[in-house]
Amino acid sequence: MKLRKVTAAAAVALVLSLTATACGGDDGDSDSTDSGSSGGGKIKVGIKYDQPGLGLKEPDGSFSGFDVDVATYVAKELGYKPDQIEFVETKSADRENALARGDVKFIAATYSITDERKAKVDFGGPYLLAHQDLLVKADSDITEATDLNGKNLCSVTGSTSAQNVKDDFAPKANLKTVSGYSECISALQNGTVDALTTDDSILAGFAAQSQYKGKFKLAGLKLSNENYGIGVKKGDTATVDKINKALEKMVSSGAWETAVKDNFGPANYKNEPAPKIGVIVK
Repeated sequence: MKLRKVTAAAAVALVLSLTATACGGDDGDSDSTDSGSSGGGKIKVGIKYDQPGLGLKEPDGSFSGFDVDVATYVAKELGYKPDQIEFVETKSADRENALARGDVKFIAATYSITDERKAKVDFGGPYLLAHQDLLVKADSDITEATDLNGKNLCSVTGSTSAQNVKDDFAPKANLKTVSGYSECISALQNGTVDALTTDDSILAGFAAQSQYKGKFKLAGLKLSNENYGIGVKKGDTATVDKINKALEKMVSSGAWETAVKDNFGPANYKNEPAPKIGVIVK
């Protein structure tokens, strides 16, 4: 068997070719984003799929809600067109893990900024100030959080809302946690639970749905302040800075107010003014 001789020039060319290939194979982004609209890449964004008015996957596969509008605006400012955004369902209990794994670049999913969460992820924003409230049946006699003692209370695993109620208002409430708010709504409708607790923005979205019209009401309580932020992988300060600039532009341009009216207007939701970036209301 004859061996073909390799000239010095050919050997150098071969080495350079292999080196370029090795470098080129590692210029992708491990944080679920590519080069933006200029490079035709995509970005993965975490949202909720079951929160009307905030993050909802429609029957036709499209997405709607205030969080979706905010995420779309922010992604645009990061260089991505709507068709380059891949929305990924991120349930409350898995948000920190999704960011740590790099499943998504950022999360806009009614993600309240807390000291405990800030130890694990970084936040842009806040972009909305909501308040914890209760959703009950229209004929319910529950008017205060303390009325929940001895009653069945529903919330979502990983949410801070239910624990707030038990710690501060109704230690004898019977807590039922499920994976999604739609399950709580079903339990409230069939009488398995007496109340659902979470942020008033979320509750308003459910109460405004046509199939629930007249069946539920908000208790009208402000049990806590919930500063919604955009979650980013811990240490990714560059993305946080870009997100904050995008949110500031969204507010100053009037797009934020438009998104509020479009998504919460039908529920007659009394929203707070747009919060200032970096200011957390305790």
